[in-house]
Amino acid sequence: MEGLLPRSVVDSIRRTAKGLKGFPRRVFQAVVTKEYSEGKPRKAETLFGWNRDAVKRGLFEKLMGREIRSISSSKGRPRVETLNNDLLPTAKNLLEEQSQTDPKFQSTKIFTRITGDSFRKALAEQLQIDPIDLPSPRTNRRMLNRNGYSLRPVRKVLPIKKIPHTDAIFDNVQAAHLRAANDSSILRISIDAKATVKLGPFSRGGQTRNETEAKAADHDMGGESTTPCGILEIESNQLFIEFVSGPCTSDTFADQLNDWWELRKEIHANVKTIMIDLDNGPQISSHRTQFMARMIEFADKQNLIIELVYYPPYHSKYNRIERCWSALERHWNGTQLRTVDKAVGWAKSMTWNALSPIVGVATKLYAKGVKLTRKAFAKLSSRLQRTAGIERWSVRIVPHPCIQ
Repeated sequence: MEGLLPRSVVDSIRRTAKGLKGFPRRVFQAVVTKEYSEGKPRKAETLFGWNRDAVKRGLFEKLMGREIRSISSSKGRPRVETLNNDLLPTAKNLLEEQSQTDPKFQSTKIFTRITGDSFRKALAEQLQIDPIDLPSPRTNRRMLNRNGYSLRPVRKVLPIKKIPHTDAIFDNVQAAHLRAANDSSILRISIDAKATVKLGPFSRGGQTRNETEAKAADHDMGGESTTPCGILEIESNQLFIEFVSGPCTSDTFADQLNDWWELRKEIHANVKTIMIDLDNGPQISSHRTQFMARMIEFADKQNLIIELVYYPPYHSKYNRIERCWSALERHWNGTQLRTVDKAVGWAKSMTWNALSPIVGVATKLYAKGVKLTRKAFAKLSSRLQRTAGIERWSVRIVPHPCIQ
């Protein structure tokens, strides 16, 4: 039979049928079967490879002029919300009143105070019927899940607060990043510190694959701690981490910046400007006198222009290095970090964009509360070129004696 039609025509008909689904496909198969297979489903199966039962059904539907639904689609009991039109709207209203998130945000689940039995009783009260006439709690849960009321996480995507300068600060950040992307003499980096890591036999909620069950202290109290401070080179994705014992201060970040540059300045010999992305932490604020003094000192010592680009308050999640800390936490989660050496070893074995970080340990202990007097800072404040309108979030420091 195939010899009556060119092979190209048969293939074209097969492709056309394959692109259709359901009722339109069966109608097409019925028309072709009548035209080229004498209206016989078995011959259509031989010629085009179609299921003859589907062709038979298509011929019958073409004769009737409408789609014939299969018996299987009408099987089963109707859904409870179909039997009772008031059930679903009433249930939604009840859940809107009873649902809440964890007030401490220790979990991302949505909790419902009302229990299955209480939910059934409340429905009965709202609908003014006997509870025994309503579906079981299990059936109610399935009904709600079908209609989008399943448990779902609470996404932390809305900022807590937006200040009047937020849009202007973001415009400045975008413009600065565009300049850095188009100028090879500008090196863009991101600086931040991870949350303090407790050292000891603590689980931190992780899992590990061991022959025997790992045991940890039942309370994460006491013991020593360390804080990873980091610098991320945005373009090369090279990460630099220093573990600091004691508090992270303005001097901590300034010394780390010096250590990083001493290691990397030969690689970045053509760099004239370092653009630093920062959040609004108190140790690195542009109004922190000690931090500003150290940045001026660094600019003069290395003969580099320093641009401090701050993200708006409550938007620190956009600082690129924040993603590195989550990668580090996933990497060592489940390991009991009993010593600094253990933490350093795990940090060295992680990768960020296929690169191993440069990891070190700061041996110096830093004192908190170091600051300049108003008179001393007044002498330095003229060195800080602040952008009008967003003075706190955009600062440029030009080295002496190379004033531009």
